[in-house]
Amino acid sequence: MQANRLFEILYLLLNKSRVTAKELAERFEVSTRTIYRDIDAISSAGIPIYTEKGRDGGISLLPNFTLSKSMLNEKEQQEILAALLGLTKIHATETDAVLQKLSAVFNKSATEWLEVDFSNWDWSDEGLFEDLKHAILDQRIVEFDYFSSYSERSHRQIEPIQLWFKSKAWYLKAFCLTRGSMRLFKLTRMKNVRGAEKTFQDRGDDHILREEQSPEDKLKNIKLVLRIAPEMTFRALDDFDWKDLEEQEDGSFLISVIWPEGNWLYYTILSYGEHVQIIEPEHVRKIIKEKAKKIWEQL
Repeated sequence: MQANRLFEILYLLLNKSRVTAKELAERFEVSTRTIYRDIDAISSAGIPIYTEKGRDGGISLLPNFTLSKSMLNEKEQQEILAALLGLTKIHATETDAVLQKLSAVFNKSATEWLEVDFSNWDWSDEGLFEDLKHAILDQRIVEFDYFSSYSERSHRQIEPIQLWFKSKAWYLKAFCLTRGSMRLFKLTRMKNVRGAEKTFQDRGDDHILREEQSPEDKLKNIKLVLRIAPEMTFRALDDFDWKDLEEQEDGSFLISVIWPEGNWLYYTILSYGEHVQIIEPEHVRKIIKEKAKKIWEQL
């Protein structure tokens, strides 16, 4: 809180020639003694701030002072503006005001060097993202229906902690009150999301994140070797790390990875259609054959 108050005091002084300690104390709901300590802290940072006593006295900055000349060089200013601009690209709406303030302080505009859209082409529920963000900041409990990777539907109550973007998807890290442990929820699988009035206290870092896992279906890692046809090169580059790909003379790719086995792995292989060949393991090849047969029988 003190850092925010110091910055806002500095911002007020940059836009006003003089302000009294009493005015600042009333604005921030602190004592005048606290304000004078803040002034000392700002002065210690090398900013030319001074006070004058008397009827027309108050707190001021030296004439012609600018924040940019005192604290940040040109490159540092641009880096700060660029970082804030990046935050606005993920719809962090409160950042817009900060960006405008610092742009005015630095007397320059942020260069539109970046455009970011983390949503899928067919998923643009910005309302959910915004609601979860505010639930995290306000520390409010959230409840929703969730569909796990095992096709299990359950109702959850959680304490939201952090939004994650990983492997082309948004996730919510939260303490699940229903399961009694830290969990990671994929946003696209959360339905009927609603916030509660009840708030919660920060649990700290004492809880280990556990993945959603069915007790009767533990995932185990296997070595998977595939050959991907040249027609699906774009998919291979999307799904696998370049170090795991070995390009062949015919343009195909030999892929060797260690992946956890489960339905998601089988369906990923099936999504390559006739353009994938399973080299090993043998049991995965048999499973894929059975699933492909069932698909054929349903056509």
